[in-house]
Amino acid sequence: MSKGEDSRKEIVASALAMASEVGLEGVTIGALAERTGRSKSGLFAHFGSKEELQIAILDEAVDRFVSLVVSPALKEKRGLPRVRALFERWLAWARADFMPGGCIFMAATVELDDRPGPTRDRLVSSEKDWLGVLSGAAKIAVDEGHFRPDLDCDQFAFELYAIAHGYHTLARLFRDRASEKRARAAFDRLLRDATISTETRPSARPSAKHH
Repeated sequence: MSKGEDSRKEIVASALAMASEVGLEGVTIGALAERTGRSKSGLFAHFGSKEELQIAILDEAVDRFVSLVVSPALKEKRGLPRVRALFERWLAWARADFMPGGCIFMAATVELDDRPGPTRDRLVSSEKDWLGVLSGAAKIAVDEGHFRPDLDCDQFAFELYAIAHGYHTLARLFRDRASEKRARAAFDRLLRDATISTETRPSARPSAKHH
């Protein structure tokens, strides 16, 4: 890696930490220059615009997420062990020391949900990829016989995504120490549902007895 590439990587790492605290919009060239002790002109040599910098931050976050969450989990045994590993590593992701303000994807979701443009497109792409990983892991669990054959794997991915986002929100906003315990309880219920066939599941409304 060249000196210029090393420099750029250091800058993006600082920008990622900063974005986790103040959001992507808070990471301006000027604020980042002050934080890193570099000149604005030096930063402009690496990033021609604020939008380019924001996309670089998301790219760095995605690379780290794949390295710390996805890749290690995919090395686990196929099926349920892999699904559990994805969940466990996702919870740990929010506590990573390089994101002192919490999950950057959560912060970016709030900022960019109604703001069209390349930065939002990059975030949407990464989140769709992640949902695809979760759905794919569930499909493999079905193939392995760990989950019921009639499982809606996209629905499973949606609910797992919602559990983790709820955990990240409550843990940061409420400082709720019980949030992780509740997330794990919700995850366990989701797994139980995924293993129970709809044909053998008890009816929600028992039929009336005839006299």
